[in-house]
Amino acid sequence: MVTDRHAHTMTHTDADAVRHYEQALDHLLFFRSEVVKEAGAALDASPRSAMGNVLRAYLGLLGTEEKDAAEAATAFGTFRQDVPAADLTPRERMHVEAASTWLDGDLHGAGRILAELAVTYPQDALALAVGHQIDFFTGNAVLLRDRIGGALSAWDRDDPHHGLLQGMYAFGLEEAGHYDLAERVGLEAVERNARDVWGIHAVVHSYEMQGRHEDGIRYLDARTDHWTTGNYLTVHNWWHYALYLMETGRTDKVLAVYDAAVHHDGSAGAAMELLDASALLWRLHLAGADTGGRWPALADAWARRDDGAHYAFNDVHAVMAYVGADRLSDAQKLIHERETWLRAVGPRHPGLSNAAMTADIGLPVCRALVAYGQGRYAETVGLLLPLRRRFQDFGGSHAQRDALQKTLVEAALHAGYHDLGRTLLSERINLRARCPWNQDAWTRLMRRMNTAVVN
Repeated sequence: MVTDRHAHTMTHTDADAVRHYEQALDHLLFFRSEVVKEAGAALDASPRSAMGNVLRAYLGLLGTEEKDAAEAATAFGTFRQDVPAADLTPRERMHVEAASTWLDGDLHGAGRILAELAVTYPQDALALAVGHQIDFFTGNAVLLRDRIGGALSAWDRDDPHHGLLQGMYAFGLEEAGHYDLAERVGLEAVERNARDVWGIHAVVHSYEMQGRHEDGIRYLDARTDHWTTGNYLTVHNWWHYALYLMETGRTDKVLAVYDAAVHHDGSAGAAMELLDASALLWRLHLAGADTGGRWPALADAWARRDDGAHYAFNDVHAVMAYVGADRLSDAQKLIHERETWLRAVGPRHPGLSNAAMTADIGLPVCRALVAYGQGRYAETVGLLLPLRRRFQDFGGSHAQRDALQKTLVEAALHAGYHDLGRTLLSERINLRARCPWNQDAWTRLMRRMNTAVVN
């Protein structure tokens, strides 16, 4: 009987395949692209490997790429026909169920299965890592914290993966609002593994949420060699760097980062990278900054993807690009396609997470972005205000979703809703007094209110 490093049985998996599987798992935890090669090597060695096939299925889902997910579903269906569930261990059967559930479109259901699995098998790093990402995709801050926190006590601190789990835990702590603890745990994780880019990312988020932008720049600058190459988070961490620059007033440097690292002619066109590009340019747009004609190329990149209804969070960022490029017909086309899809599947389709995400958050936000682009600010407020405490329901982090909160504030100011603007900005300033955008918006609001009194 062959087992992995934590004594979990690996059905239909020989020793060579286990070695490749373990290497793939290491690469996954470090967000390295080599994970695909090693996962393939595991299946080359043992094509019927239960965990090898499970890993390949998860990899097809983690990028939120519709076409990758479809390919993964076909391959996983072949595996399930070939390998009966009766051959598998209880842990492997739960993984197969989780992967199948997600491939069927139920992110929430897959997350619940992986949470149950982790209770009995808390040292299953794959279950924890994939579950953690599902919590991110569904915007569940409590589970981002507690899924990892609930398993950590079962891990020996000397285990090579313990520090990487700390990096995950740090991000969960940050999203749940424990900024000081998130920083401490994240710093310790990175101290143990200098190239733990998710741990670096967690520390960066904790600084962002506290308005400590200069600290964030210094932190990333000190670790440039560890996060800027060889991992799937490179673009996203550059995006964070650009946010820091924006908040400190260095717009010219923001655009330089955008051109060099976030989106350029050599960009791969992955959804998770394009959404960072959209989110960055949209913030510049809200600030009234000149983006120098970058919107059309980004809109073209989104259009080339020709995505169907797969993940509403991606749809919103595609619409940002279309609105920014003044291609409102493309934005309206995407909205119409999602409306048509929802009528076909039903907005409360059981087991299809993206249906509710699209109906409840994605479509109203897309319509609000179009309204903002057309200068219909009161309509933008009307669409976003009821959702402002529910944006997390369609995924992402607080930092990512802040683009929508800022859109609401700017729309309120433009619409002349001074009392609402004051309330929204008071909330923000009392949480992050050191955020320059908050202070600038407050100054603009006071100027408008004073002008209104004089007139």
